[in-house]
Amino acid sequence: MAFGFEILARDGGARRGRLETPHGTVLTPAFMPVGTLGAVKGLTPQALEEAGAAVMLANLYHLTLRPGIGAIERLGGLHRFAGWSRPILTDSGGFQIWSLARLARVDDDGVTFRSHLDGERIRFTPESVVAAQETLGVDLAMVLDECPPWPIEQGAAARSLERTLGWARRAVAARRHPERTALFGIAQGSSFRRLRERAAVELAGLPFDGYAIGGVSVGEPEAERRLAVEWTAPALPEDRPRYLMGVGTPADLFHAVGQGVDLFDCVLPARNGRHGLLFTRDGLLRIKNAAYREDPRPPDPECGCPVCARVSRAFLHHLVRAGEITGAVYGTLHNLRYFLDFMADLGKAIESRRLADAAPPGARRPTDGNRSETTDAPAF
Repeated sequence: MAFGFEILARDGGARRGRLETPHGTVLTPAFMPVGTLGAVKGLTPQALEEAGAAVMLANLYHLTLRPGIGAIERLGGLHRFAGWSRPILTDSGGFQIWSLARLARVDDDGVTFRSHLDGERIRFTPESVVAAQETLGVDLAMVLDECPPWPIEQGAAARSLERTLGWARRAVAARRHPERTALFGIAQGSSFRRLRERAAVELAGLPFDGYAIGGVSVGEPEAERRLAVEWTAPALPEDRPRYLMGVGTPADLFHAVGQGVDLFDCVLPARNGRHGLLFTRDGLLRIKNAAYREDPRPPDPECGCPVCARVSRAFLHHLVRAGEITGAVYGTLHNLRYFLDFMADLGKAIESRRLADAAPPGARRPTDGNRSETTDAPAF
């Protein structure tokens, strides 16, 4: 089979897994760098591979606008077009229903966007979204879903969930190439436990290759974000990969791994890196601060990335303060390496049943009875 998922080890709710795809194997838990247009800003495919990325995420909405699905198909598919030989996951445009709400008109059949580039109208339906992702030849495809805003009344959230579940059923019926593109359902439900649990049960009854938790990190408090994960993840099928969309900090990732989530993506490491905010094993480093003007130390003495091997905090401070593009590239590369190394370390910790010892600064260590306690380390 082109796709397969096997759980190799457990530590409490956390899982160490292996996901097989047509373009390679992914050991989970895994972080997927966001390459919206087919590339992570500032990094070559080679640099991304050398950093340890096993999967790249791209965005169907943005690729539809430019260069267009047809153009990518004529150029051999997204892997060849982007020069990326490892697995690719594409989002469906559902997140843009929230992030570009002023340009989106949703009805029961689908969504009509007005392009943020030139105002052109673009229509997405559950069927067209599946067809477009299969045309791109991606390994992992997401169904069209409605990502609701926060806050939202329970009645409106329930209506939105009904629409998303209806779209999920249509997406399953629309797929034509399950041998080369896996399809993931998305559980919505905002901050309402009954809706989250219902979404998980309904989706589990559909033959998806994987399942995602969507509609988080849209402005809700941390406690509500984490509850949504705790309500949803354990109710999703045990034998399929689970994906938490758009989250987040190392502390958030650590929490979700403990709940049995396998895949993650977020723009945070790359975006923060471009602005001189560096993740380290001691916390967040604001490299623009004057304290680093003559600091000869590497950004993170324990990091094995090419930046920390050769570049000082002082030099990065100089580059970022001067607006030199190399500073953004270095920051992005370091942060992604930090996230990728962090997830690899969590996988090893699960194998040795010592996940609690791998908590990052600011994380809550799991304790008995689903209670938690905060470490004394500074938060990100």
